[in-house]
Amino acid sequence: MTNRGIRIAILGPESTGKTILAQSLASYYQSDWIKEIARGYIEDLGREYTYQDVEKIAKLSVEAYEKVKNDPKPIFFDTELIITKIWFEVVFGEIPEMMDHWMKEMEFDAYLLCLYDLPWQPDPVRENGGEMRKLLFYKYKTEIEKLKKPYHIVKGSGKERIKNAVNSLSELTTLPGWSETRWQDCNPEDLRL
Repeated sequence: MTNRGIRIAILGPESTGKTILAQSLASYYQSDWIKEIARGYIEDLGREYTYQDVEKIAKLSVEAYEKVKNDPKPIFFDTELIITKIWFEVVFGEIPEMMDHWMKEMEFDAYLLCLYDLPWQPDPVRENGGEMRKLLFYKYKTEIEKLKKPYHIVKGSGKERIKNAVNSLSELTTLPGWSETRWQDCNPEDLRL
């Protein structure tokens, strides 16, 4: 595996710092990140979401992946279809027949699974606080293991969480490990830690 085209999926329950982690890693590695599709879609919806909406989110996620599939830089994805698959299962009790096909369209080199050790931060889109975060964490972990994909659990807060993620990526991929100099060069004051 080389740095060319490395794809990292960042998963975890709600309010576990996935977006900040994706932004921070992209900044650290002077690369790009892909925003969570579901959040923007649901925020713009103006009504309760439906099964068909979640199907659309899955398709949009595949499209976002396809747009950067051949980019030579590492790309960090703020969530991916494992979360969508579990969302279907938990909310609707069924998973679309196309889900396995969609998941195969998105090939990731490694997964970072965010632990639920950060405080819950409610917002209008989030719906799974409390014990549900723990349940979802283990469902995501089980799915990653079923796929036999390399992953690490990311824990801690602020800079320490990012450092843990960077060091995990250096074990899982050919991306370099933590460097305080690189951290200072990526303008950490611009990141909400």
